[in-house]
Amino acid sequence: MPRTIAVIGASPDRHKYGNKAVRAFRDRGDTVIPINPKEPEIEGLKAYVSVLDVPGAIDMATMYVAPAVGLRVLDEIAKKGIREVWFNPGADSPEVVERARELGLDAIVACSIVGIGKSPAAY
Repeated sequence: MPRTIAVIGASPDRHKYGNKAVRAFRDRGDTVIPINPKEPEIEGLKAYVSVLDVPGAIDMATMYVAPAVGLRVLDEIAKKGIREVWFNPGADSPEVVERARELGLDAIVACSIVGIGKSPAAY
């Protein structure tokens, strides 16, 4: 069943995992919401500065930002009502995962692309 996925740290650079995730989730049939404060569009999709700017519900967030940035956006993720948050390699740290759990979020420390059965190398 398709879901709405926020890619935090979505990138216009097709070599970066923040771009590969946009394409992998879109290819799976999900609605993808790129989150990037510096880009108006990524892979033809409207990008948003924050999950709080996105109209409607978001089912899951996948993080492609440094842990320090992740700590800053976790409160917005919780406020938006996103319960499932994936911390991809490089986006995780004990502090950011602990904070997510304190906020009642389902924190998953793993590659979300692999988690949906795709290979990052394919993108």
